[in-house]
Amino acid sequence: MGQHSITQLKRYDSDAIARYNRYRPWRAIWRACKIIGYFTSFILGLKRDEWQNHIEKNKLKRAEQLRHILITLGPTFIKVGQALSTRPDLVRKDFLEELVKLQDQLPPFSSDIAFKIIETELGQTIDETFQQISAVPVAAASLGQVYRARLHSGEEVAVKVQRPNLLPTLILDLFLMRWAAKWFSPWLPLNLGHDLTLIVDEFGTKLFEEIDYVNEGRNAEKFANNFRDDPTVKVPSIYWRYSSNHVLTLEWIHGFKLTDAKRIREEGLETDTLIRIGVTSGLRQLLEHGFFHADPHPGNLFAMPPQCSFDEPSTPAKVERTGRMAYIDFGMMDQLDESTKETLVDSVVHLINKDYTELAKDFVKLGFLTPDIDILPIVPALESVLGDVMGESVRDFNFKTITDRFSELMYEYPFRIPAKFALIIRSLVTQEGLALTLNPDFKIVEVAYPYVAKRLLTGESPQLRRRLIEVLFKNGKFQWERLENLITIARSDSSFDLLPTAQLGLQYLFSEEGHFLRRQLILALVEDDRLHTEEVQRLWNLIKADLQPARLFSVALDALVDFSAQSTAALLPSVVTLPTFLNSK
Repeated sequence: MGQHSITQLKRYDSDAIARYNRYRPWRAIWRACKIIGYFTSFILGLKRDEWQNHIEKNKLKRAEQLRHILITLGPTFIKVGQALSTRPDLVRKDFLEELVKLQDQLPPFSSDIAFKIIETELGQTIDETFQQISAVPVAAASLGQVYRARLHSGEEVAVKVQRPNLLPTLILDLFLMRWAAKWFSPWLPLNLGHDLTLIVDEFGTKLFEEIDYVNEGRNAEKFANNFRDDPTVKVPSIYWRYSSNHVLTLEWIHGFKLTDAKRIREEGLETDTLIRIGVTSGLRQLLEHGFFHADPHPGNLFAMPPQCSFDEPSTPAKVERTGRMAYIDFGMMDQLDESTKETLVDSVVHLINKDYTELAKDFVKLGFLTPDIDILPIVPALESVLGDVMGESVRDFNFKTITDRFSELMYEYPFRIPAKFALIIRSLVTQEGLALTLNPDFKIVEVAYPYVAKRLLTGESPQLRRRLIEVLFKNGKFQWERLENLITIARSDSSFDLLPTAQLGLQYLFSEEGHFLRRQLILALVEDDRLHTEEVQRLWNLIKADLQPARLFSVALDALVDFSAQSTAALLPSVVTLPTFLNSK
């Protein structure tokens, strides 16, 4: 494969990259020696500081040295540094402060070159395209840099320009990474090397997608459509007339970094509110849409002031209490198939229920365990690892903690990381690192569990309704305590309204699809040869503050609209008398 053809490569192809580099061994050898040389020098410097007792004296110097090494080695290593910059639990503070600069404070390339790229890609001069544009970039990242500009039509925009000659470096680094993954996998502990080359391939595929700005623009529009009903999530609009494969023009975001605690306080926003938005939007990406942002480091996430809303046209604007979060940079995204998405929901349900046998089966379906594995010995091990996650703070319960616990299991059981989940784990770890930075005592499960409980109780899809039944029944018996727990957990979310949920539940219960559940509930009320009035009374006490009898009666009537007159006549007396019966207890 020639030089011209390899630079025209549009999609990641490990075989084509290997063929190209195999006949140019001097390039790979020189690059490998350069990488090894830089990191050997850095490690020796750390050791020398330790031997001479100069660790404290030289710590800032070493942190700056590491940042310069990553910048010198280029985009692949800069991305590693970006990932580490979100992990205050893994990286000490002096190194962290330097690595944070890799998010958007990288050395820019010449603006003359950038403007020439813009003109070549868009086919018109800078003055013809923009009313004005900043003389220097406002941010420089690993793959490109951003200018602030204004179109002749008046819109303020961000113009993203890709770094020149980017592909040859990426191709060489990916070749070396894959070679290293193949040869060093047998030496890696914890079974991590099993699919390491597949993980490199997954990273390479996404990296190639990331340098295609047309693909990024399409991703942004798809992401925006998924969150069109969520006022707390902002996605910039794309200006396609001024975009190409190497230039992307998008709406300018008037926001500030999520890590800027001072600005967050000045704007009257709460860090916990922003964490909640981030966690909830992350869960929606994985469990609802299956289309998720795989690179949510602080350079790609911005806090925005509250948006004004109007209750009625005649009333003045009212400022909502909540803030907003803006996502940018949609180059590294991934899509989960429906089966994987449903299994993820299952795994969360089974974790909530502490059903570790079913959770082990979920691990098999997701590819973390092989299908031929005997899961029975693994079940108690999973319980020991995950049994105490409820109520833990981010500081005490995080992916590092889980990884440390799983590392012991991986010596005994063949856990592995499927290539598809490399980006999911990276995304979750990055978002978790952001939560650690904002508030290390924030309990992620206090957001995650209410979200899942609320989705199960609203049951907006047949799949979720089936999972709700799975939660509520065990071995054919109705689990009253689980229903109480679900409602209690869901109500801990201040945005959760029980009345619409009750309406949906009644509509489902009285529908043809709810025939099984109706029959099972009747059996549950009289199972074990007794009338379970105590459980019903306890449940009513839990919800009666939200469901006044008159409102419940109205909801029940709405649920019966689709029934025949005969069915309505048969069911209505029981619905009318139920609140009276419960209140008389």
